[in-house]
Amino acid sequence: MVFFERAGRGNTADTLEAAFEFAMGHAIGSVVLASTYGDTALKAVKLRQERGMDILELVVITHNFGFGGEPALEMIVETRRELEHNNVTVYTGTMPFRNIGTAIRENMGYSQQDLVANTLRLLGQGVKVCVEIALMAFDAGLVGREDIMTVAGTRRGADTACVILPAPSNRLFDLKIRQIVAKPLDW
Repeated sequence: MVFFERAGRGNTADTLEAAFEFAMGHAIGSVVLASTYGDTALKAVKLRQERGMDILELVVITHNFGFGGEPALEMIVETRRELEHNNVTVYTGTMPFRNIGTAIRENMGYSQQDLVANTLRLLGQGVKVCVEIALMAFDAGLVGREDIMTVAGTRRGADTACVILPAPSNRLFDLKIRQIVAKPLDW
């Protein structure tokens, strides 16, 4: 396991390296990666190419349309096209911990999804996002019921990698966090 003193994008290269090496060494075929603007995803593509790890399937999960308030995506079309040109599946969909429950919380002060999200955040923001992107990838049919490597971070970049047995979001408690491969000690 790789630990970082602090959270943040300065850990991106080491997190991706640890995730890819673990996946290759443990016959995990899919790496599911959170990437808002595409910077982390492009670094993953470069690493995969440099290391000859083309066997690893890369799935990139973006924020949902309108996440930032504006009716738009944060990842620009050119970046998405570049990723897809490099055999990366890019998925934009509803985030399980930021959906209708967020609207309820904003109007009523509490939502059940907040309880789950905040409990996962006890292990770090990245762990919460790793669980969320595993749910999203499974919901979209992009991964099956087999261990996947997930990579996410705290704000920008990547600082967390987890091996997860995914499940559909409506069966959250069937999901298993098998192993934490990398995470910050402080976030």
